[in-house]
Amino acid sequence: MKLNLTRLLAFAFASTLLISSCQKNQKAPADEVSQEVIAQIQAQGFNTTGVKKVPEGYLVEGDIILTQEDLINTPTTNELIVANEEHYRTTKLVTGTPRTITISVNTSQVPFPAALADAVNRYNAENLQLQFQVISGNADIDIVTYYQVSNTLGSGGFPKGGRPYGTIQLNTYWFNTSTNASFLATVIAHEIGHCIGFRHTDYMNRSYSCGGTAYNEGSAGVGAIHIPGTPTGPSANSWMLACSDGGNRPFTSSDKVALSTVY
Repeated sequence: MKLNLTRLLAFAFASTLLISSCQKNQKAPADEVSQEVIAQIQAQGFNTTGVKKVPEGYLVEGDIILTQEDLINTPTTNELIVANEEHYRTTKLVTGTPRTITISVNTSQVPFPAALADAVNRYNAENLQLQFQVISGNADIDIVTYYQVSNTLGSGGFPKGGRPYGTIQLNTYWFNTSTNASFLATVIAHEIGHCIGFRHTDYMNRSYSCGGTAYNEGSAGVGAIHIPGTPTGPSANSWMLACSDGGNRPFTSSDKVALSTVY
């Protein structure tokens, strides 16, 4: 999720300060992404604008981590993407349902524990085949905090081997004791969404939530699968919009359809 600084100046953390859940700063030439990798990312159906090399692999679409394994094992599907701002899932999902997914956070600093509890309660209230439980120590998904002066809020990845992606990173440059817990809960819920296989709602046109130039990759058919029953037009206030308005985004009715359809 990405903060639009123009709106920040105008509305102070309202609708223009768009938060990029995970976009990192420009890196040195040694970390430039090769054209071969760009082609692999595009073959997966991901937006290749602003791809960054990170220790785990590559950061795409602002807050999604693709590992080298992700790029090598390109999935296939006969389902095509419809070019609107609908809800999407990936070809990688959590299997073995019903199951409980444990989540931990490596800090007791306010508001992280309360925000995590809120995010977990949002999912559990939907009575999905996935339930979430907050624990201490190692969990299925470990939330780790770090500090970096950048426009990165956090990052997550997609399921591997039927298991949720194991790490969510949150940047404490953006979060402190005065941060609204509901806003942080929305960011955490967004990253959990990636970890269990959801794409950005406005995958086909990030300008819907982020501003700037519209971007449409067409029917890639491999990296994003439209979820039946979700809108065929812009899905306002979705928890999986690429960019945040800096506020609280509980699940919308369309979000709930997407969640219950997949899980």
